[in-house]
Amino acid sequence: MRLILIWLLNACALLAVAYLMPSIKVASFGSALLAAVLLGLVNTLLRPLLTLLTLPATLLTLGLFLFVLNGLMFWLAGSLLEGFVVGGFWAGFFGAILYSLFSSILSSLLPTGKAAQ
Repeated sequence: MRLILIWLLNACALLAVAYLMPSIKVASFGSALLAAVLLGLVNTLLRPLLTLLTLPATLLTLGLFLFVLNGLMFWLAGSLLEGFVVGGFWAGFFGAILYSLFSSILSSLLPTGKAAQ
């Protein structure tokens, strides 16, 4: 049940990012749900591999390259879905930062532990 709530909150966070940034467009709430699933899959499956491959650049920039990696993955998700459009790298970069902030704030509102049951 918690996973479904987090999925819905991530879709809401994506809609908030699209509302604040004119270069990111989400066609509908259904598109936001699909984009949230795709972003979750990209972050789960592709991010560890890309983090490992770009480890020298990440170490050289003291971890700041991870922001670039997140922006590229956000942009990739926008390229793969029809109802979710990211206007370019910088839109993906700042959109990924906002999405991460909104998602973590909304997820922190959910109860944890025994209170959630």
